Amino acid sequence: MTKKGGLGKGLDAIFAENDIEDERAAVHLKTDELEPNRNQPRRSFDEQSLAELADSVARHGVLQPLLVRPIPGGGYQIVAGERRWRAARMAGLKEVPAVVREMTDAQVTELALIENLQREDLNPLEEAQGYQTLMDSCSMTQDDVAKAVGKSRPAVTNALRLLGLPEDLRKLVASGTISAGHARALLSFPDEASMRAAAKIAAAGASVREIERLARRANAKPKAKASRPRPQYYEETELALKEHLGRKVSVEGTRKRGVLRIEFYGENDLAELMKLIH
Repeated sequence: MTKKGGLGKGLDAIFAENDIEDERAAVHLKTDELEPNRNQPRRSFDEQSLAELADSVARHGVLQPLLVRPIPGGGYQIVAGERRWRAARMAGLKEVPAVVREMTDAQVTELALIENLQREDLNPLEEAQGYQTLMDSCSMTQDDVAKAVGKSRPAVTNALRLLGLPEDLRKLVASGTISAGHARALLSFPDEASMRAAAKIAAAGASVREIERLARRANAKPKAKASRPRPQYYEETELALKEHLGRKVSVEGTRKRGVLRIEFYGENDLAELMKLIH
């Protein structure tokens, strides 16, 4: 079997490297021989969801092997699959299937982050924080992160924008009080006071489009005289660049002269934007 590249290709590549197609690749380890990764990015587990998984495990067993590494002195550390391990213990299982692999601390950190980011139950802020941690801890670019978690680069860029919100508004996103779409619309407001005022409107049930309209109104400059209609291709250019770059873009001016504005969200995002332009 041809081995795939190392990190940056997600957990599927890691399991492929261990030749999961060969039944002998997975061994059965006692649950009390395993210990969770203390640096696991996910700090909490939904009890109801875990109980449901435990019921499934009790009926069908653990279908996907855990990924673990040996610990000097005995035992194994869980790299991927802590939730399955917890459910197995709740179900009373004494053993679980696992793939044992020698890994560095850096590899463990990266894989733990990637596994969590590939989950579907992360809130938008957890997802954004995970992307940022991958970039900071593993020296990844936004392109690297996108490939590692199976997302498009604009999707990663849009998620990272949420980290530009004030802390109190981040909490509204984390709790589900406002959506990620609302949050990105809030970032278009000119100041934090107007952001917070609009957040209250969003929390009361306003749609994302309504918040976007409020943002445009808040940013609108009084016009001294009627302006000429914009060339149609300006709008087409805005849409194309927004899709390609994953950020807010505006084109203003006449057929002979204009201004292109591209938003960025922090020093790291500006560096990523420069790479795309070059």
